[in-house]
Amino acid sequence: MVEHRISVWGRIVLLAGCVLAFVVGLSPAWAADYPQKGKSIQLIVGNAAGGPTDLGARILATGLEKELGIPVVVVNKTGANGQIQLTQVALSKPDGYTFGTVNFPVTITGYLDPTRKAAYNRKSFEPLAMHVVDPNIFAVLTKSPYKTVKDLVEAAKAKPKTITVSSGMRNDEQIGIVQLEKMTGAQFAQVSFTQGTAPSLVALLGGKIDVHCGHAADVLGHVKSGDVRVLGVMDDEESPFLPGVKTFEAQGYKDYSASSRGYLLPAGTPKEIVNILSGAMKKVMATEEHKKKMAEMGLSVRYMDAARLGKFWDETEAMVKELEPMLK
Repeated sequence: MVEHRISVWGRIVLLAGCVLAFVVGLSPAWAADYPQKGKSIQLIVGNAAGGPTDLGARILATGLEKELGIPVVVVNKTGANGQIQLTQVALSKPDGYTFGTVNFPVTITGYLDPTRKAAYNRKSFEPLAMHVVDPNIFAVLTKSPYKTVKDLVEAAKAKPKTITVSSGMRNDEQIGIVQLEKMTGAQFAQVSFTQGTAPSLVALLGGKIDVHCGHAADVLGHVKSGDVRVLGVMDDEESPFLPGVKTFEAQGYKDYSASSRGYLLPAGTPKEIVNILSGAMKKVMATEEHKKKMAEMGLSVRYMDAARLGKFWDETEAMVKELEPMLK
């Protein structure tokens, strides 16, 4: 009887092993079926049509259609500073046919803010790929007495809360400013502009504020006309759009801040699909056509695969949590 039981259990274990081997053996073939012909992929963008995030996503979608061989349809879901779009992505079926944009650090500052009551967090998503890292810059009028970041910092230390700098609410600009304050002891008078870049530039050009904190694309025309001088770039490498402008790091301030734009999938999406889609993005972003179109908008392509983006996300979240008491 004992021998019979052992025999039966032995056969069960053997059968289970065969089934597992069969499923594992099918995995590569199953992954190769993605994406299936006749289907389409939906790319949900949390920003309005015509902005840099939307335009970048549409340029990428066009390239992905060629690479993957199926339609990639861009859908704009605006509202609540990206919260509506992110909620929809988080609740989507994790089959690789729906993915969305993610903007750092505002996605993180959004779900960390308890007043926002976000229905998602870091664990709700699978990182997919980074597309653009758009570093912050400090810009002043050419007639400004500030020639370097050090000039500005020393003045803000000597007369706290008197130098006005354009900022935002819990966004990359504000994070760049508070990081500089924390490391130097300088204190700026932050002026929040929640309606985008244009009002801040109008204020700078009109002499209403001392410093514009934004991005290279904001000021290129004004730099060429000679009206504006950029003091520094908050990155570890110079901007290709601002030749000769030193980074904050090169000027002695390890202040790194940017509007970083990438893509994510709902949590639970199989790794095989993540790798296929991220790999396709890498190929598209490496093409001269894609880089040229992005450069025309003043945006540098900086690809990160899913693993690197996940690490970046975790490190950025830790940094935001540390700065939380200083964010308004």
